[in-house]
Amino acid sequence: MKIVIPGGTGQIGGVLARWRRGRGDQVVCLGRHPGPDVVAWDGKTVGPWAAELDGADVVINLAGRSVNCRYSERNLAEMMSSRVDSTRVVGEAIAAARRPPRVWLQMSTATIYAHRFDAANDEATGVIGGGEPDVPRYWDRSVAIATAWEQALADAPTPTTRKVALRTTMMMSPDRGGIFDVLVGLTRKRLGGAIAGGRQYLSWIHDRDFARAIDLLIERDHLDGPVNLAAPSPLPQREFMAALRAALDVGLGLPATAWMAEIGAFFLRTDTELTLKSRRVVPGRLLAEGFVFEHPTWPTAAVDLVARWRQPG
Repeated sequence: MKIVIPGGTGQIGGVLARWRRGRGDQVVCLGRHPGPDVVAWDGKTVGPWAAELDGADVVINLAGRSVNCRYSERNLAEMMSSRVDSTRVVGEAIAAARRPPRVWLQMSTATIYAHRFDAANDEATGVIGGGEPDVPRYWDRSVAIATAWEQALADAPTPTTRKVALRTTMMMSPDRGGIFDVLVGLTRKRLGGAIAGGRQYLSWIHDRDFARAIDLLIERDHLDGPVNLAAPSPLPQREFMAALRAALDVGLGLPATAWMAEIGAFFLRTDTELTLKSRRVVPGRLLAEGFVFEHPTWPTAAVDLVARWRQPG
């Protein structure tokens, strides 16, 4: 099987490329810097890279500017354009292909759902965010970006290619530089405590379950539309960090108020929406398909991830 991964040079692309190559597939990534198994593209215009899609079996588009940044007007505009433009040109390349891929898995985000504590968001009953009371109004921009991202997928004229929007939660992998690595670093410095009380929910998925879920979505020809990539057990941030501290054998995690988190985010050049928004997301469609998670709960997932994080290399 040939799989093409636009934007595949980051952490998630690395996880999927290793996984699928381990199954014997040919994997070609599209990135801004060409190299072995990486074909150059700009994420904005159709170019020679489009030939890789003609005759491929699967396209998994992961392209988009990182959200781990300050939410300035410039960065928000780049988040929007990088997602919408890359989705548009992938659609154009598929539409022009003589032998288009049979399935297009398009990265999206669970941030599309509302900030809430009362109930979990699945694909059928989940509440799309925007306009929630008692949250910063700029949080609406993240929902607008996610909505436009999925709309670009829906608008793409690819009648013979099945399309799936991957509403992805935090994908936890032991790879250096990823979100899990960052959380481990903070926890080992005794900064892994509750933030603003820690009541807000965190949704996540173990890297192995993420890759296995992608396998299922490739194989099940009847699945299209939005699919939540999340473990079935989101939990409050204070419980999430307590389990990570236990896995790392770190006894103390200093708590932080909301204003302390704002100061920390400023110096880390990131945004507090990533830690303060309550993302309570569950994988309704995966469970309905009979998908069995190898790591359904965070405490056991954290133990596995820490053990792998500690392995040399």
